[in-house]
Amino acid sequence: MTRTPDGTEGPQPDTGTSAVTAVPATLEPETGLGPSAAPPAPAGRPPGSAAPASRLLARAALLTACLSVAAALLGLVRDQSLARLFGAGRDTDAFLVAWTVPEFAATLLIEDGLAFALIPAFSAALARRARGVAGDPVRALMAGTLPRLASAFAAAGVLLALAAPWCVAVLAPGLPDPDLAVDCTRLTASCVLSFGLAGYCSAALRAHRRFLAPAAIYIVHNVAIITAMYAFGGRWGVRSAAFGVAAGGCLMVAVQLPSLITELRRDKGGRTRLKGRRTKLGSDRAELRPAAPAPPLDVPLLAAVLLFALCRQSQVLIERFLASGLPAGAISHLNYAQKVAQIPMTLSMMLSTVTFPVVARALADGDTERARGRVERDVAVAARLVLLGAAAVVACAPQLIGLLFQRGAFTAQDTAATAGIMRVYALGLLAQTLTGVLVRSYFSAGRATWYPLSAMAAGIAATWGLGAGTAGSLGAVGIAAANAAGITLTAALLLAGTGRRGVPLRAGAVLRGLGRPLWAAGAATVAGGFAAGAPAAAPAGLAAGAATVTVVFLLLGGAPGARALAPALRPVRSLPQRLAHALSTR
Repeated sequence: MTRTPDGTEGPQPDTGTSAVTAVPATLEPETGLGPSAAPPAPAGRPPGSAAPASRLLARAALLTACLSVAAALLGLVRDQSLARLFGAGRDTDAFLVAWTVPEFAATLLIEDGLAFALIPAFSAALARRARGVAGDPVRALMAGTLPRLASAFAAAGVLLALAAPWCVAVLAPGLPDPDLAVDCTRLTASCVLSFGLAGYCSAALRAHRRFLAPAAIYIVHNVAIITAMYAFGGRWGVRSAAFGVAAGGCLMVAVQLPSLITELRRDKGGRTRLKGRRTKLGSDRAELRPAAPAPPLDVPLLAAVLLFALCRQSQVLIERFLASGLPAGAISHLNYAQKVAQIPMTLSMMLSTVTFPVVARALADGDTERARGRVERDVAVAARLVLLGAAAVVACAPQLIGLLFQRGAFTAQDTAATAGIMRVYALGLLAQTLTGVLVRSYFSAGRATWYPLSAMAAGIAATWGLGAGTAGSLGAVGIAAANAAGITLTAALLLAGTGRRGVPLRAGAVLRGLGRPLWAAGAATVAGGFAAGAPAAAPAGLAAGAATVTVVFLLLGGAPGARALAPALRPVRSLPQRLAHALSTR
């Protein structure tokens, strides 16, 4: 296996002949930006090998960042539209109970669940193909898993639609209008199938290092919801939002299918050309033997990752269950606060999303050291980014919520309640990010491990106990505080267990690296809060607060942060030249 400068693999030389040295460059995975001309191979690398993987990662990270920001902005527009059209009361509470279905489906089937099982499986299949295994391991894997998973998704969606009244009664027993929530839940139940298929396509494409279509799925989903609310809200009320959720799920599959079909055709064509060259040379008879069957999808692994994702997402269930007994609007305030507060977390984890296939491939090849270095760099980068975002969220919470939502049916009282909750939510953002990054190190090897589920269960127990004890006295703020405390416990347990069960991270070094950024974030929050409160207008206050937070954070924590970011961002410095080169060679 040849290696690129940052340690990731290039094409595997053919061990059966000296005449065929590498898989053709057309088989190299792409970022989704389109084909790019590979520079001349450095000394020691076989001709036709791919461009350095650092370039692919830089392009993929930049692409994912742009599309994630667009999706996040559209998510804000979606929530703004929901608040503007339906306020923060009985109707939105009913819809948000039904919104639990796409929230769970996205976590289980697209992001933290199915991807943890499928990306290592596809990475292993690609590694087997690169070693010259007979047949096509990738196609064999799809033939053995996709029909079964699709049938399971369809059956689960039908069962959920039939059980909608019972689900609503369990999720929110104090809801004033359960019938509306049941109608919305039945519409959103279709997401089990559509999100499952979308997640499967996304995992396959990411394993092939194609990130454009997977990063665009939430854009089309949010566009569908917004369009449906404005087109049908007058006639259907909040049910229009649930219809948009269902339609958007179908679009998430449709937007990825062309890329997946193109990739499979490219795989087939590349292997056919390689087979022809080997047969002509007469020095490798491996392709003449029957193809070995692909190993089946690891059921214990799938169970472990889905149960972890289900347990993690159950934090939302706990919040809505406890908030359903509070005054009307509590569920809505919690939802709006959480959506805005989690934007820094979502953006900070983009690099981990891109590098997860790299870690999985490194472990598939037995390179534990490279996997550890990659995960530790991801932790350093993600922690600094989320701390900067969390400081801005806490400092500018009233201005941010007022600017985003205070219009139409969303009142100044709703703004004050939501801002207070959001500041408490932000206390758990670092732990949310660490949990998201660290859990990938447990599942990237493609083996079942139950420790992450145990750590998450401990956090959920803490969330339930603290939330039940404080909801009566502190209301929704107490529920948000319980959420932050529970996820912090989970992150601490995951970091403590990596040496024995996951990628062996150096936990002490990771914690020491977080000390100065934490102090810088605290100081930046205080300074930004004073700056944000000085102007009377919300836009001016938000601008002043965000600028102050950024400057103070960089001044106090910028030096170590810059050193941690440098390995990940170094390839981006030459991005304009590389893009110009790619365009000039087309």
